[in-house]
Amino acid sequence: MWIPGRGTRLWRGALAGLVITALCAPVSAAARAGVPAPVPAMLPVLSAGTLETRYAANRANIIQAARMAEQGGDHRRAEALRAMAGSARTFLSFDARGEGRAVEVLGDLATARRISVLVPGSDTTLDTYDARTPKPHARLGWAARSLEEQIRRLDPAAEVAVVAWLGYTPPRLISTDAVTTGRAEDGARALRAFVVSVRRANPAAQVSLLCHSYGSVVCGRAAAGLAVADIAMFGSPGTGADTAAGLGTAARVWAGRGARDWIGGVPHLSLPVFGTTIGFGADPVSGGFGARLFAAGDGGHGDYLAPGSASVANLARIALGHDREVTR
Repeated sequence: MWIPGRGTRLWRGALAGLVITALCAPVSAAARAGVPAPVPAMLPVLSAGTLETRYAANRANIIQAARMAEQGGDHRRAEALRAMAGSARTFLSFDARGEGRAVEVLGDLATARRISVLVPGSDTTLDTYDARTPKPHARLGWAARSLEEQIRRLDPAAEVAVVAWLGYTPPRLISTDAVTTGRAEDGARALRAFVVSVRRANPAAQVSLLCHSYGSVVCGRAAAGLAVADIAMFGSPGTGADTAAGLGTAARVWAGRGARDWIGGVPHLSLPVFGTTIGFGADPVSGGFGARLFAAGDGGHGDYLAPGSASVANLARIALGHDREVTR
């Protein structure tokens, strides 16, 4: 367990605020009401030969989910799903129930030599997946496309695939779940299973995990012994480990933080409170953690995949395996 030095009014105030948020959030951050949705499609086991079957089945399921959401009066969800049902989009898995889950592939998963899995953080749902906001790159669907475009700019001939992995239910930002590991434990089990299935379908590919915010807690929980080449964390509140070595992985471990990312002001601690643990321990960008640092520019918490940014360029280099070109 790692706890920063006590004794300052600032630290005590920050800790108090964090604990109050964790304990009070269930009252103020209720989950989104249920949406009418079909059960997920029956899918064959993932392999190079079943990709097109899975893509077609999930597209049909998305279209059905959009129709049911529209009929149920949830026009926002219906609009989001219609965008996801486009003929050029390919989903390995999809589940419209509740907040929703989806795993989208950009590129050819069967022939890629490098596969990068984007693991999102808090407040990622089907409704926000492709949301058009002033910063669309902060949304998982747009972020994956921005990363793929940057990879193509750096190496047009590269055989790569990018996976937008909403394979778990991320916590709401203002909630108990966002400062505890329960959702991360569930996500880590799903992420480990996913990586194993991808490597079985394409054993020649090297897989990297690119983990944003709470997604880095998921990756930290999944890391031990997992056959991945790189784990890159950005906007991370911690991983639950005291050091990169403590993750138990042979992968290269990277960390970056934008100069205006508010997460840098959150206390990096791990503290038992009423039978649970608040916080995720050591700061991955601290010298003592031991990660390889990459330059993330002056952006905020949602800017890491912004087109033209230093951070997306470095994440693309990590995705390509061009570690010597990563800027610090």
